[in-house]
Amino acid sequence: MTSAVIASDRLTEARRVAEICNACRYCEGFCATFPAMTQYRTFDEASLEYLANLCHNCNACYHACQYAPPHEFGVNIPQALAELRADVYEKWAWPGPFARLLERNGLVVSVVTALSLGAIFSLLLYLQDSTAVLSAHDGPGAFYAVIGHGLMVAVASSTFLFSTLALAIGMYRFAQSIDLKPPTWVDLSRAGHDVASMRYLGGHDNDGCNTSDASFSNARRIYHQLAMWGFLLCFAATCVATVYDYVFGLVAPYPFFSIPVLLGTFGGVGLGIGCIGLLVIKHKSDPQPMAASQRGMDYALLVLLLAVSLTGLILLALRETSAMGLLLALHLGVVLAFFLLMPYSKFVHAGYRFVALLKNAQSERLP
Repeated sequence: MTSAVIASDRLTEARRVAEICNACRYCEGFCATFPAMTQYRTFDEASLEYLANLCHNCNACYHACQYAPPHEFGVNIPQALAELRADVYEKWAWPGPFARLLERNGLVVSVVTALSLGAIFSLLLYLQDSTAVLSAHDGPGAFYAVIGHGLMVAVASSTFLFSTLALAIGMYRFAQSIDLKPPTWVDLSRAGHDVASMRYLGGHDNDGCNTSDASFSNARRIYHQLAMWGFLLCFAATCVATVYDYVFGLVAPYPFFSIPVLLGTFGGVGLGIGCIGLLVIKHKSDPQPMAASQRGMDYALLVLLLAVSLTGLILLALRETSAMGLLLALHLGVVLAFFLLMPYSKFVHAGYRFVALLKNAQSERLP
């Protein structure tokens, strides 16, 4: 069966269950998805893709639904919308040929990570004497004694800029397809608050998500926030370090109690705890409302982010020892893999979901 046929089948199934839900409306107060659903009398491709990215997979509707399996209607909204989301990521990915990386994403992440690590270590062997790599280095410029400043900046900046551009183009295409109007500050504030608070991971009545059964828990919301804020703190650490270097002429590595190191430490710990917690929850979750096609994508991103966190923290702890050179190469290889894959991994869900939340805020504001 071709990917086009599979996508068409997923769209048909999403439309079928959405029409049943729109007639029932029992779950209308559960989250943003069902009130948004009531704004449509018929569901075209754009409206279904919008609803799919507005859904946060709290699974409350699945456990509350009287038409869920084994009922003959077989309504499984979380699964149907999750399957459709995967098609949306692939549909709007840029450049188009790279969209295939979203298929079998777990394998792709593993291969790209291995290649990135291989490239970094090969550069070390080619450009550096083994003595420099395996010796202890201390003080400002210690990292650059292993990998040159120019090379490190060139690889990091080019990869980051390309991935950011690719992600932004995908988000723009999606926004155009769902007819998102230019957002106002009110829209941005509302959507930003929803993201920062993980509002729709609160499930029904803010009791949290359903994971392994029909009981509620805010654990997924908490771990997701730890992962998100941890990642943002790590990114902030990199930004501050850049200002230190290019504005104030302060060369890394920085003291343990400097702003970049503190931001990176707290961020790395939060990211690591969040990823471990989400991996455990995902492993224990009820598989029925989950999309089997996305399991590899979900696990791959969490494991890769966990690797970024752990290698960074270990490098920080051992940066004044002879292990620093190899640990630096390991950490940079993992980070390189993450940024190469950023627009072609589950990471894109953050951007697409923000666009959907903007659309939701806009639709609530406009008549």
